Amino acid sequence: MKERRMRTLSKKTQYTLRALYSLARSYGKGPTLIARISKEEAIPQDFLENILLYLKKVGLVESKKGKGGGYALALPPERVTIGTVIRLIEGPLAPLPCASETAYRKCDECVDDRFCGTRMVMRQVRDATAAILDRTSLAEVCRRVDEARTGADGQQPEALMYYI
Repeated sequence: MKERRMRTLSKKTQYTLRALYSLARSYGKGPTLIARISKEEAIPQDFLENILLYLKKVGLVESKKGKGGGYALALPPERVTIGTVIRLIEGPLAPLPCASETAYRKCDECVDDRFCGTRMVMRQVRDATAAILDRTSLAEVCRRVDEARTGADGQQPEALMYYI
């Protein structure tokens, strides 16, 4: 039997999140150049341009042309949730179409989805996933990263030393 994995985030979604974290960190400081985001977040520039154009189209970012131009978040980072971003790029969070809130579709082989145990469990998975992703904002993720980098006490974490 071929090994299969649970659905994972696509590269596009991973890059989108990284680009948005970058814009969240510079929120309120003016537009950021694509080249800078590309370099700092290790995102191929052509791919990043397409991502940012899409995010502009859906209203998550805004752009400014010319000198001092670039991209910026259109909303405060506290108002943009990870759940919103993932749904924009990946679609519904549910692992099965019958467990989806927004794109429900009965599975082809299902006799009666009202009594399907798998659907019941996958609804719980979807609800738990949505609860976490919908309460976690870009600002929260950036705060967590900053704490991890500096430690909760504001000091650089001590490097681990291994002796052989």
